[in-house]
Amino acid sequence: MHWLPGLNTFRSYQSEWLRRDVVAGLVMTTMLVPVGIAYAEASGLPGINGLYATIVPLLAYALFGPSRILILGPDSALAAVILTVVLPLSAGQPDRAVALAGMMALISGLLCIGTGLARLGFITELLSKPIRYGYMNGIALTVLLSQIPKLLGFSVKAEGPLRQTWGILKAVVAGNTNSVTLAIGLGTLVLILFLKRWPRVPGILLAVVTATVVVAVFKLSSTGVTVLGPLPPGLPSPKLPFVHIGDWTPLLMGSVAVALVSFADTSVLSRTYAVRLRTPVDPNQEMVGLGMANLAAAFFQGFPISSSSSRTPVAEAAGAKSQMTGVVGAIMIALLLVFAPNLLQDLPNTALAAVVIASAIGLIEVSDLRRIYRIQQWEFWLSMVCFAGVAVLGAIPGIGLAIVIAVIEFLWDGWRPHSAVLGRVDHVKGYHDISRYPQARLVPGLVLFRWDAPLFFANAELFSKRILDAVASSSSPVRWLVVAAEPVTSVDVTAADVVCELVDNLEAVGIELYFAEMKDPVKDKLKRFGLFARFGERTFFATIGEAVRAYLAVHPVEWTDWERS
Repeated sequence: MHWLPGLNTFRSYQSEWLRRDVVAGLVMTTMLVPVGIAYAEASGLPGINGLYATIVPLLAYALFGPSRILILGPDSALAAVILTVVLPLSAGQPDRAVALAGMMALISGLLCIGTGLARLGFITELLSKPIRYGYMNGIALTVLLSQIPKLLGFSVKAEGPLRQTWGILKAVVAGNTNSVTLAIGLGTLVLILFLKRWPRVPGILLAVVTATVVVAVFKLSSTGVTVLGPLPPGLPSPKLPFVHIGDWTPLLMGSVAVALVSFADTSVLSRTYAVRLRTPVDPNQEMVGLGMANLAAAFFQGFPISSSSSRTPVAEAAGAKSQMTGVVGAIMIALLLVFAPNLLQDLPNTALAAVVIASAIGLIEVSDLRRIYRIQQWEFWLSMVCFAGVAVLGAIPGIGLAIVIAVIEFLWDGWRPHSAVLGRVDHVKGYHDISRYPQARLVPGLVLFRWDAPLFFANAELFSKRILDAVASSSSPVRWLVVAAEPVTSVDVTAADVVCELVDNLEAVGIELYFAEMKDPVKDKLKRFGLFARFGERTFFATIGEAVRAYLAVHPVEWTDWERS
């Protein structure tokens, strides 16, 4: 039952929730249909597959997803990644594009499930907020560039953001813009953005319906305005996606990027609503739920999906109480395909482009980046590097660059951590960094050294060097060196060997090495490495104060402590 949280929800389902869930589901349907079609088109796929990627994943997440309110489906943040893989490999063949996108959903789904079962849901926490802002802003730009030609009524075959921008400019200068198409697209975009002020108003539905009615009444398709056309009737049939063996490398790269982006967004959104609704959510189960939803999409002619930061708030505003909202939405879309597949045949593609552009604009983050620039500029520029990576290199290489930067950022504080020589400050309890407290007094012959990071292979030599520098800069001959080890949360084999060498070097010049405030789990590691037995129990002190008293008992130097005096 732990892996099927939906069953627990439905077993404890309250009858008074049903009316609110049904109403919220009907409201969601008005948004899910145009958005699903638009994101499918933006991903280089037929519009109908956007509805297929909505129906079955909603049902799967209702069973396997831990969040009671999260809405999953096609997402603008994934569109650029899917398009990057599908467009060059499909060679304009819709069936092949669907198979490629389905395989991406299958692989990313298996990655999410495997990571969730292995309880590695914490990995997305490695992506800091500036890095997430950087790659999401880059993806937003990529999506905008892919949709602007549709908005203007022409196509651009160039690949890559820079070439696309150049292609758009050349087409505009050449006069390829269709004024009627542009007018409909801009009108749809303005209406969607204007109606966003009122979350309860189905702005996307109203804008899309208005554009469809205008095209149908005035027969604008004869003026060059391209339309969606009739949708294939009926429900999606189960189908395993098959791809060429030569496609596996770009598919794997794209699938990893999809899994990372989709779970990063889903986990953040899930935690946000867990706090708001006061219902705990297991991040590992969230990954399993997301993976199962992607598997469902893969086997029913869909493509990779994620949570939606735009549709979930609509469901909440409409009164959703459980995942029954998503079930109702899935049922309503299925009824549309069975009984009214031609309802949207006059929907203009420029209106679908406007839907995607409006969503991409919502991905752009500016205000919080300004705050980050004010408080820590290096993190702001880190975000800009990630943005430039996605914008210049493309979605998948850019996300890969973001991951590399995230790992470097994660390692940097541990690789080159802060360290300090500690002294005694009158009328201030404890021992403190002498660089922050120049008036601090040092115990003659004793160096108190603090290391503010785990001790591992990348910083072990630096640890040794800084200790030797502290000894060299001491104003009196050093007899003891005590490492204040409370911030040291771990030690690996390489670091342990370096410490052994350091002990030998210090003993050669008559200096004894001790540790204070070391955590028991770190001591346990030293015991496994054989160091604890070599150093002896007397080498470890519970507190720095205890180490200082032991030193003074052995070496009666001239020292007056303000607390005792």
